[in-house]
Amino acid sequence: MEKTQIPVSRAAFLRSLGLSGAALMSIYCLGGLTACAEKEDPEPGPGPGPGPGAGKVDFTLDLEQGDNRFLNTNGGFMYPKDRDIIVARTNAGAFVALSKICTHAAGTVTFEAANDRFHCPVHSSNFSTGGAVLNGPASVGLKKYNTALTGTMLRVFE
Repeated sequence: MEKTQIPVSRAAFLRSLGLSGAALMSIYCLGGLTACAEKEDPEPGPGPGPGPGAGKVDFTLDLEQGDNRFLNTNGGFMYPKDRDIIVARTNAGAFVALSKICTHAAGTVTFEAANDRFHCPVHSSNFSTGGAVLNGPASVGLKKYNTALTGTMLRVFE
């Protein structure tokens, strides 16, 4: 059996691809496949907020364990695991817990011990130890959380 080739113009070929793709997506979204079907999410995600659970923040850090040890020194800071929070110890020795997400462009803030402030490296916004904007471009402060120290246990809560 002899094979013959039928010449097809580029435009005709692309049109046939477009129609084939549209047909496939129609089948896909009309129920042949389930990706476009609306489903109820049995476990909605946490949404924006302090991290998994997105309920009220209330956790305790043992200052003798792991990265928490950075808080034993004035000027030290750390990011609690699985939380959108930064905890720092100011130069005066007070513990401060703020949202670690910059309100301008969602960069991760750090604590600058030399200036006793929080700094976002993305666009250089700076925040006080109380979370207030010192200079922009951020125009909204960082959420502040309460802290309480009992022995070597630091509680961070709302």
